[in-house]
Amino acid sequence: MKIPEILMVETVQQPGSLASVLQVIADAGLVIQHLHSLKREQGRTLWEITLEMDESADQSLYQRIDQLPNARFVGKSDRVFNRHRGGKLRLSASLPINTQQVLRDIYTPGVARVCLAIRDRPEAAWEYTSLGRTVAVITNGTAVLGLGDIGPLAGLPVMEGKAALFASLAGINGVPILLDDKDPARVVAAVMAIEKSFGAIQLEDFAAPECFEIEAELRRRLAKPVLHDDQHGTAVVVLAALHGVARRVGRRIEDSVIGQIGLGAAGLGIVRLLRAQGASRILGADRSAAALERLEALGGQRATLEEVMAQCDIVVATTGVRGLIRPELVRRGQAILALSNPDPEIEPVLALERGAAFAADGKGINNVLGFPGLFKGALEARATRFTDRMLMAAARSLADLAPAEDLVPDALDPAVHAAVAAAVRAAASDLS
Repeated sequence: MKIPEILMVETVQQPGSLASVLQVIADAGLVIQHLHSLKREQGRTLWEITLEMDESADQSLYQRIDQLPNARFVGKSDRVFNRHRGGKLRLSASLPINTQQVLRDIYTPGVARVCLAIRDRPEAAWEYTSLGRTVAVITNGTAVLGLGDIGPLAGLPVMEGKAALFASLAGINGVPILLDDKDPARVVAAVMAIEKSFGAIQLEDFAAPECFEIEAELRRRLAKPVLHDDQHGTAVVVLAALHGVARRVGRRIEDSVIGQIGLGAAGLGIVRLLRAQGASRILGADRSAAALERLEALGGQRATLEEVMAQCDIVVATTGVRGLIRPELVRRGQAILALSNPDPEIEPVLALERGAAFAADGKGINNVLGFPGLFKGALEARATRFTDRMLMAAARSLADLAPAEDLVPDALDPAVHAAVAAAVRAAASDLS
């Protein structure tokens, strides 16, 4: 598994000093993700060099840099850990509490008036509390990123990251909730016990097949938006990307043969939404017989990996298996989205070298493009559920905002999330 390694390297301020370091890294078969000059003094420059390395990488790289006459390996940076130190969230008041009168208004005795108003008219909570802009981000840590079942506590940095993105990109509150339980019935009971605190529920990193049961039961019992992001958030962004692919090749999604490799939560969520969009022929491959049965229940057709690669115009992979798609299986003109993080099923550059018309990985086709706007729009509409119409509206909005050279827009552009929220809000209002 590839993870970021951040090297601290000092070079002498002479022509070719940095180039010699970069050549050592290139000779090791590594790609530089980021290069930053930290300081320059007394004829030397300290560089921070971010690489993606896996466990099998040759650790002698550091010694080879040290052996250069004009460079020195200083050590590894703690930049990633430093950005997590103390957590990524902070709860703050929405107004200054700077006088006794403000204190009495927002706390006792003034708050009693608002409590009684909500008792008599529960919908007033949407106006006088943060309910309408607060989402529970819930996990049991059974399917975290590409790391698997690492437990809820180890999954907390991901949940904090989700919540931080809610705040930064959509201006709504995400509250991480960790559940130390794998039993679907008990998970549902735990969520039901706390749901009154939240306007919507985001399920995150729950493993299949339990995630399907958990989401279905919560959707049945709650009159508020519930979304398993691994299924539906991913599906929205994939559909957006496929709108872009279809536009470029002049072929409709509905007329394309689509392959889905990996039929876990994300894979089946993609199949379900593509079927709702009108895709008529979807081939799916997975090692699990139960997953293949779910595919067929959705109207898909079971196939092998080789059959998917041989027959499909568009291939989406969400298996978590690095290098699963061998380059020789790529067919000229295919569009391939290898979305497993941190390591894709095939590197986009390899797919393109073998003749793929388009290729992308999970770094660009990422559900961060979807969930902030999806939840903001649903909350603003006071929707009681997410519908396919809302999901498809979000996907179309993302596709329309994509620049000519990309399949999806910039995930850090707040205007993108505002547009998604508006599209979701309008789609939800159409149902009222």
